[in-house]
Amino acid sequence: MTIKDLKPALVFGIFDEITKVPRPSKKEGKIRQFLLDFAAAHNIAVKTDEIGNVVMCKPATPGKEGAPTVIMQAHMDMVCESNDKSFDFDNSPIKTVIDGEWLRAEGTTLGADNGIGMAGALAALVDDSLVHGPLEALFTVDEETGLTGANNLGDGMITGNILLNLDSEDDAEIFIGCAGGVDTTCSFSYHRSVAPTDFHYFKLDISNGLGGHSGGDIHLGRANANKLLARFLWTLSANHDLSLAEIDGGNLRNAIPRAAHAVFGIEKMRKEDVRVAFNHFVADVENEYKGIEPTLKLDLESVDRPEFCVDSTTSSKLIKALYCAPHGVISMSRDLEGLVETSTNLASVKMKGDNEILVTTSQRSSVESRKWDIANQVEALFTLAGAAVSHGDGYPGWAPNMDSQIMKIASEAYEELYGVRPAIKAIHAGLECGLFLQKYPHLDMVSFGPTLQGVHSPSERMFIPAVERYWGQLTRILEKVADLKK
Repeated sequence: MTIKDLKPALVFGIFDEITKVPRPSKKEGKIRQFLLDFAAAHNIAVKTDEIGNVVMCKPATPGKEGAPTVIMQAHMDMVCESNDKSFDFDNSPIKTVIDGEWLRAEGTTLGADNGIGMAGALAALVDDSLVHGPLEALFTVDEETGLTGANNLGDGMITGNILLNLDSEDDAEIFIGCAGGVDTTCSFSYHRSVAPTDFHYFKLDISNGLGGHSGGDIHLGRANANKLLARFLWTLSANHDLSLAEIDGGNLRNAIPRAAHAVFGIEKMRKEDVRVAFNHFVADVENEYKGIEPTLKLDLESVDRPEFCVDSTTSSKLIKALYCAPHGVISMSRDLEGLVETSTNLASVKMKGDNEILVTTSQRSSVESRKWDIANQVEALFTLAGAAVSHGDGYPGWAPNMDSQIMKIASEAYEELYGVRPAIKAIHAGLECGLFLQKYPHLDMVSFGPTLQGVHSPSERMFIPAVERYWGQLTRILEKVADLKK
């Protein structure tokens, strides 16, 4: 069986085509061309704006011209994470694997976030058996790394009053709110010092963590490789002279770090102390993350003396700051049970050119003031450590509207089809809806999609039966809106 044999065939067929098109964030040229070619092949009106967003338009089914215009919205880009560091996301297709009732990729992110959203919208545009009012399909660029497309949506690109965001990850759930977010970067300047000749050098490698989405998975308590790395380095530095030569961890601001490593030296006479400490550390970590991180690996090996080390003052401040830096859930919502209100992700630590070490964190909250409160706490900590700190522009949250008409329609559609009333929720992640609402305050919006797990990591997978329910819900919503009047 291949992906093309799955049902609904139209949706999976289009999704299969999408997986073959490289689409890293900020490199959406190939997928944009795919969309333009798709529109031309199916005689669909299409337009683009200066930032690269694409909108396709389809007239209403005859007799339904007076219905409200519905905007189906998804983003073009995908998070590119791979177990094989040599995998070329810029040029290589995603290799899909059917694994029982799940669809996954071979060693990489699947890109169902948000390829399945794109596939659903495109399928609705080409399925002439559907009954619907006027349709618009909006495909945005660079959602994953900056919400750039939504933030710079061109004037007049969309005209509808109802927006269906197809970027959620849980079947039988309808989302009516999301968290806002802001990134914080902390830059350390260091001096190169000669690596001591009387030191023994080690490489500590932490790998194969589950990682996951820094919003949707933050409450699961998964290991942050950067935090574990800092913890071990701090433990050693508290008792020994430690010389740090190399440090690297995490990649994307919206992914929980799965891997990190450091090269460091300890006085030769103390090298056995390092091995003993490491064994204790491994035992502690395995105990703490038992049942949570089944694949996490911690390795320590001896390495050659490096060319240089980070000056001791900077390395000490860096290690202490990373160890103290908050990560994970800060507070839970008092309005919606089980919803994370505020969180922070210690996302990445990178050694850059010009003797710079850059630490990136990402803060989220459904309460704007709490978002900035945790971002400012991060700033205060790293400022004390001597880093230069800056915040990004951030993006707004989407406040729930319990009187939403489209929420009621989407809920009724699912219940009519499947006999289950979907849960009404908000999500602790950034959706583009907050930005759309900022520019078009009249929009009535919901977000839904099929069940996805492990997004933003190579363990990403999509539950195949849920795709058929997602497609059924989408088409029934369009049918029910077609009976309304503007």
